[in-house]
Amino acid sequence: MNTHEKYIKRCIELAQNGFGTTYPNPMVGSVIVHEGKIIGEGWHKKAGEPHAEVNAVQSVKDKSLLKKATIYVSLEPCSHFGKTPPCCDLIIANKIPNVVVGTVDPNEKVAGRGIKKLIENGINVTVGVLEEECNELNKRFFTFHQKKRPYIILKWAESQDGFLAPEKEIGQKRKPIWITNQYSRQLVHKWRSEEQAILVGTQTVIDDNPKLNARDWSGNNPVRVVLDQNNRISKDSFVFDDSVKTIVFSKSENNISTENIIFEKIDFNENAISQILDVLHQHQIQSVIIEGGRQTLQSFIDSDLWNEARIFIGTTIFEKGVKAPIIQKSNVLKTSIQNDELLYIRNHD
Repeated sequence: MNTHEKYIKRCIELAQNGFGTTYPNPMVGSVIVHEGKIIGEGWHKKAGEPHAEVNAVQSVKDKSLLKKATIYVSLEPCSHFGKTPPCCDLIIANKIPNVVVGTVDPNEKVAGRGIKKLIENGINVTVGVLEEECNELNKRFFTFHQKKRPYIILKWAESQDGFLAPEKEIGQKRKPIWITNQYSRQLVHKWRSEEQAILVGTQTVIDDNPKLNARDWSGNNPVRVVLDQNNRISKDSFVFDDSVKTIVFSKSENNISTENIIFEKIDFNENAISQILDVLHQHQIQSVIIEGGRQTLQSFIDSDLWNEARIFIGTTIFEKGVKAPIIQKSNVLKTSIQNDELLYIRNHD
């Protein structure tokens, strides 16, 4: 690992401190180095607050050293006015002579303009250091800007013999039946706090009346996204409790939105998944974890509109019931959480 890679790696480590709190902004870390020594560090903590470069510059005690330093940043410095001033202007104003960038910003408001502005002001710029790692860090942000849709994570738990739920007998009221252990369930709540939205189908809400929050983990609750084509979900369900922003997809034109409950009309007979993702993109949703039932999950798989799947396999055996979705289980990363098996699958589209 060369010198540039060492400091960009540190930028990535710093950036990860903002996981789940920077939406709609990317996670960014910055390091300032003078004569082989780090004299300043910073990361972007929350949208609307100072960017990584600002925090790094502010942390430098002797500002006179900036004129002979190198600033490292995992993502191209911004060149436009948003909620905060352009970071390029800060670098130029402090006369920092060298800038090393991990990867170019895919946001069309930046997209190379920051680098161009720095070069035009006589600054030596190096681009593409640990580029793959920097892109992976912000895979949600990159997917949102390059593919014009959220980053999609499929998640489900299945029994040892491949069922999502046991067979329901006629007249039997369905109660939640846990396939996984308490540690796996807590991990799911951690995941919810890291993603911007969570999506479920109609039947999941009717059967389980889920809260879809991150109550077992400290963090943000995701935006709830509910598919309710025919307005079958009872208005006294938790998803309508107004506690979290909720987007409901329906085919009806008669639904009335409130500040926190937003109804979106789509045609469920014509590329419904693509329509849903287009609307979520309009709502600036960069990532969504799909926790719906079999039909919802399979729809995303069949449309090939997903980025990764996280599948728990418990020790329970149901023998019959609702079959788990069918997905190509190749290039699987396997791990375990006590007696649960957890599969990670990436969709390299």
